[in-house]
Amino acid sequence: MPADSVSTHLYPAGMLNTLSRHEVERLHDASRGDLAGLVKRCALAVLNSGNQGDNADTLMEAYRDFRIEVQQVNRGLRLELINAPGSAFVDGRIIEGIRELLSAVIRDLVHFDSEISARLSDDPEDTSGITNAVFEMLRNAGALLPAVDPDLVVCWGGHSISRTEYNYTKKCGYELGLRRLDIITGCGPGAMKGPMKGATIAHAKQRVAPGRYIGISEPGIIAAESPNPIVNELVIMPDIEKRLEAFVRLGHGMIVFPGGVGTAEEILYLIGILLNPANAEMPVPMIMTGPKESAAYFEQIDNFIRLALGEQACRCYQIIIGDPPQVAQRMARGMETVRQFRVETHDAFYFNWMLEIEKIFQIPFRPNHENMAALEISRDLPIHELAANLRRAFSGIVAGNVKPDGLRAIREHGNFEIQGERKIMRSLDELLTAFVADNRMKLPGNSAYKPCYRLLA
Repeated sequence: MPADSVSTHLYPAGMLNTLSRHEVERLHDASRGDLAGLVKRCALAVLNSGNQGDNADTLMEAYRDFRIEVQQVNRGLRLELINAPGSAFVDGRIIEGIRELLSAVIRDLVHFDSEISARLSDDPEDTSGITNAVFEMLRNAGALLPAVDPDLVVCWGGHSISRTEYNYTKKCGYELGLRRLDIITGCGPGAMKGPMKGATIAHAKQRVAPGRYIGISEPGIIAAESPNPIVNELVIMPDIEKRLEAFVRLGHGMIVFPGGVGTAEEILYLIGILLNPANAEMPVPMIMTGPKESAAYFEQIDNFIRLALGEQACRCYQIIIGDPPQVAQRMARGMETVRQFRVETHDAFYFNWMLEIEKIFQIPFRPNHENMAALEISRDLPIHELAANLRRAFSGIVAGNVKPDGLRAIREHGNFEIQGERKIMRSLDELLTAFVADNRMKLPGNSAYKPCYRLLA
């Protein structure tokens, strides 16, 4: 147990006022599922907010004596923390932002467990049911603001990026904030923190109060990408597929900064959806950008997409190198295009109901050895299916890199094997090799990266 650990009790933030007796019982009864375990892992990640690290097992081992208990008292709820990370406290009192994030964790995990999980289990392939679940999670979290014009920019990018790249993400966030645009990211460090940090200064200058810095995570990734301290709205989705759908339903435009396999997964997810003919008229501005030092990175990504998915896929995005004001200007114009489209089609500003997302992008993919080996990667497939399978391949590598279940599978059974068409696998190998060489697979200062995959052609 670390020497700085703290044991105390506190009342949750206003977003979590009450729970039913049934919900509290489920939090204490391990025989009813893994809700208590999920709350513990996600709560520990939030309490570790701001600390560098990308290994969930390492964090759990360091604080193996940590416990959190939700108690019903006469004032509503009280949280009992035992052996929590001391960095979450100042002079014995929890940092207010962390108290809010901790409350959001319990709110979201309990809501999914009690209100949504059983319904999805009855028909796990009901696409409209999955979209409704995403909507309900965002609504319950207070993330849907119906009276606001489109202004949410999703910023994707890696948690392990260079200082030059990080500073660039801050400059882009600053330019977005000057145009009164708000930020959504995966809530972690690196390219997920930089845009928020830049936007806070610009929002202060423009007297935008409060600015929205929305972080969307899921239980398998949150410990590897603990929420950065700027996040003021945290939403925990139940799995990666619903997390990705939340990004594209809630956000109005996408900016992609340099990253690793997780960023590649996000790119392929969105491109695969936009390649659906049903979405041909849908305006979803997507800009890939970075400093001039990152030009080769985007050239590699672009080359891989062209080889695997063709020229049509490349029309889904534009690449801007080294020009934050231009990025923000084009995104601001994109917001107006989105607004006009939603007005003409009578769609909501706050949730993109019209975006068609096929089942192959919604059904949770379990990245185990059998499923990874069974992925079909060939240009003989319909283009959206190939994009979906490539997305799943990258998702499996993310799991093998940082998620507890994936780390355990690699330890017990060795590396995942991914096989497919020779040209695609050769290009994929070049891309992943570049990620490793550029330290995009792990945070700098951690142990050297050991691949969790083997590519077969």
